[in-house]
Amino acid sequence: MRFVSTRGGGRPVSLRTALFEGMAEDGGLYMPESIEAWSAADLAALPGQSLIETGISVLRPFVADDIPSRTLSSIVDEALAFPIPLVEIEAGLFALELFHGPTLAFKDVGARVLAGLMAALHGGDARSTILVATSGDTGSAVGHAFSGIDGFRVVVLYPDRGVSPTQEAQLTMFNHVEGANVRAYAVAGTFDDCQGLVKRAFADRELRQAVRLTSANSINVGRLLPQMIYYFCSAASRAFTVRPAPIFSVPSGNFGNLAAGVMARRAGAPIRSFVAATNVNDVVPRYLATGRFEARPSIQTIANAMDCGNPSNFERLRWLHGGGLDAIRGEIEGSVHAEDDVRSTILRVYDERNYLLDPHSAIAYLGARSALSRSPTAVFLATAHAAKFAEVVEPIIGRTVDVPAPLAAALAAPRSILRLEATLDAVAGALRG
Repeated sequence: MRFVSTRGGGRPVSLRTALFEGMAEDGGLYMPESIEAWSAADLAALPGQSLIETGISVLRPFVADDIPSRTLSSIVDEALAFPIPLVEIEAGLFALELFHGPTLAFKDVGARVLAGLMAALHGGDARSTILVATSGDTGSAVGHAFSGIDGFRVVVLYPDRGVSPTQEAQLTMFNHVEGANVRAYAVAGTFDDCQGLVKRAFADRELRQAVRLTSANSINVGRLLPQMIYYFCSAASRAFTVRPAPIFSVPSGNFGNLAAGVMARRAGAPIRSFVAATNVNDVVPRYLATGRFEARPSIQTIANAMDCGNPSNFERLRWLHGGGLDAIRGEIEGSVHAEDDVRSTILRVYDERNYLLDPHSAIAYLGARSALSRSPTAVFLATAHAAKFAEVVEPIIGRTVDVPAPLAAALAAPRSILRLEATLDAVAGALRG
């Protein structure tokens, strides 16, 4: 399998090049040159497969030229050593729980598989530096996934005072550890500023070469390929063997998760369509409504991982649809939700269903609930454990949220916050340090 730029520049590259370069030389994002549709027999076998078996089947077409089957099996088996349950919340409405990994967020799936793939392809070369911008969950997932892996160090940029205290505890838990290969920096700006700094660092050829810079954001196609796995697993669940293909509601910020879903559908995952569920940072739903994409500064909300005013992966969505507005509208619809709706939904679902939603999952739930008017089945991606947003959730439901052991360990660790100005010089200093 070869990988090509969304902007059409340069020649197709290998998996290793796509993963370690992160972005294409023309500034575009790498995508598989082709997405092969599964056979009817392979799709029919899905309901009887384990998560690991499905993961191997999903990834094999994209990595088989570069990674032996036995190595791939080991990577997936180690990376996905946690469940991804599908839970029916109410008639026809299902939650796909993606928060049972070590950092309690869906980013664990992509980050852990990516770490395994990159470690397998590293080949003992000089140390690579992974630069990550995060609005909350990506940084901790990537830091945890690459922690202690030889040949890599991780530098995470997050918006100062733009993540929850719980998220910051997870992001900074390695800062006080002498010799740790992970460092997180609070940047004086927004997530868009952090993301812009990452793009500028990658555009600086001298800096990029000096520190062997690569990325583990959803900029990196290696993050998206593993995220296809849970779409296949859930859409082919036994819960749907006698039901129509479900609509998927995806809480969307930088739109990598939705791009992965579209890729899975291209490969044959039984998915009817998608809802791009957002908070008030709604540039993509506005595009779907008006036909105009207008990036703008992000607005801070209680669903902070979705606070993105210029989503990078919108470029991938347009590429997947040939740049056509009507093609995108035929597969994706927008759904925008204000904070009052999010808060009332968290309370109502808890009171009526005894099910606890974090703010991002609540937005996805609202998108899925609206989809039931067009489909008898809908799945929403529950992307984070409510305990990661206890500061928001507990006042809404009027009780404390139980804290899972991995999060309790992060909260108990010494807090060491490293701050940076929102300049390329400051970031370069951290990268060279």
